[in-house]
Amino acid sequence: MSQLTERLGNDTISPTPKDKRSMNFFSTFALWLAANVVITSVMTSMMFVPDISIEKAMLAILIGSAIGAIPLALTGNIGTRTGLPTMVMTRAAFGQKGAILPALVNTIVLIGWSWIQAYMAGLSLNYAISYTTGYSNINLFVILTEILVVAITIYGHRGVESIEKWVSVAMLILSALVFYKLFTTYSVSSLIELKVSENPAISGIIAFDIVVATAFSWMSSVCDFNRHSKSEKSGMLGTYLGYIVASLIAMGLGAVVSGFSILNNMEQTYDPTVLLSAYGFGFIASIVVFFSVLSTNVMALYSATMSFMNVFPKSGFWKPVLALGIVCTLGALLKEALMVNFFNFILLIATLFIPVFAIVLVDYFLVKKAYYDAEDVAFDHKGLYRYQRGVNIVAVVTYVAGALFAYYFTYVQPLSIGATILTFVLSGGCYFGLMAATKQLGVKKATTEEIDVKLEA
Repeated sequence: MSQLTERLGNDTISPTPKDKRSMNFFSTFALWLAANVVITSVMTSMMFVPDISIEKAMLAILIGSAIGAIPLALTGNIGTRTGLPTMVMTRAAFGQKGAILPALVNTIVLIGWSWIQAYMAGLSLNYAISYTTGYSNINLFVILTEILVVAITIYGHRGVESIEKWVSVAMLILSALVFYKLFTTYSVSSLIELKVSENPAISGIIAFDIVVATAFSWMSSVCDFNRHSKSEKSGMLGTYLGYIVASLIAMGLGAVVSGFSILNNMEQTYDPTVLLSAYGFGFIASIVVFFSVLSTNVMALYSATMSFMNVFPKSGFWKPVLALGIVCTLGALLKEALMVNFFNFILLIATLFIPVFAIVLVDYFLVKKAYYDAEDVAFDHKGLYRYQRGVNIVAVVTYVAGALFAYYFTYVQPLSIGATILTFVLSGGCYFGLMAATKQLGVKKATTEEIDVKLEA
C-alpha cells in the first residue's frame, strides 16, 4: 500500500520553487485551451441565438473573452510570482482564517461544476458507444468518466499537464472538422440572415456580460496551475491566448449550432451531440465533448482538492482527491436535475467569485504594491497576514457587500447592462477605499536576497 501511495501525487500548498516548475508557453497555452473548449461553454453560447443575431453573438464572444481573460491572466500571474495555489494566495487579502470562507465556497462550486460536466461527458460517451455497439447505459458511463478523472488527477499536477497537451491538440483538430462539416453542409448566408426573436430574453450586452462572467469562473483555479509556469511572460501569454482561442472555438460552435438547428427546424437541446448527429457528425462531436469535459473535470477536481487542502493542509493530496471524486460521481447521477438550473449556476459562480478576485487583484497590485511574502502566506511564520485575529474585516465586509450587490442585480432586479463588470469595479474600489481609510496600505517586505532564496530553495 505504501509503495502505491508513493507513486501518487504529493502536491502541497507550499510555494513552488522555480527549479521545480514545468510549464512553458506551449504547455500553459495547451492547458487553458483544453480546459475551455468544453461543453458548458458551448451550452452557454447556444442561449444567445436567436435572441441576438449571429454577428452580435460572435462580437460579444470575442470582446467578452478578450476582456474577461485580462483579470484571469493577472490572477494567474500572482500564482507564477508567488508559487502559491489560488485559495492559499487569498490568505494575503482575507487573512489566514478569513480565507477559509472563499476556499470552502470554491470547493463546493467546483464539485457542482464537476457534476454538470460529468453528466454531459456520460451522455456523450453513451452516444459514442451506442453508435458503435448499440449498448446504452448513461449511469455507467458517468461513473466510468469520473473514475478516469480521479485516476488522472490523483497523480498531481504533472498528470494534469500531461493529459491537457494531448487533449488540446485533439480539440483543435476535431473542432476544425466539426466547423468544416457545418459550413460545407449548410449556408453561412442563411445563418447570418436568421431572424432574431421578437421577445428576446438576452440582449447583446447581456451576452457580453455572460461571456465575461464565464472567464471569472476560472479565476478560482488559475493559480493552482500557473504557479508551475517557468516565467511570468509565458504564463500570462499562454493563459490569455489559450483562453481566448478556446472561448472563440467553444462559444462560437454553440452559437453556430444553435442557429443551424433553428434553420433546420430541429429541437433546441443543451446537448450539441444530438444536434450534430443530424448532420452526420454526432460520433465525432461526442468524442470532442467527452475529451473536453474529461480534461476540464480533471482540472476542476484538482483545484477542489487544493482548496480543500487550504482549509485542511494536513490531509495530504491523494485522500481528498479520492473522497471528492466519489462525491462528484454521486452528484453527477442526478442527471437532468442538474441541467434545469445550469444557466443560474453560471451566474451564481459570478456572484460568489467576482468580488473575491476584485479584492485579490486590488490587494496584490495596489494595496501590497505587487508583493506577497509567499512563505508567510503559506505558513504564517511572521504574522504579516493575520490582520484582526486572522481575519481581514475589510476584505470580508467588501466581499459580502459585493456578493449581495451581484445577487440583487442579477436575480432580483437584473440590470440591462449586466452586473459582472460593475460588481468587479465596485468591489475593487470599495476594498481599496476601506483599506486606505483604515490605514492598511502596504506591507513589510523581505529583502530581494530573501525572496530569491525562498523561490529557488
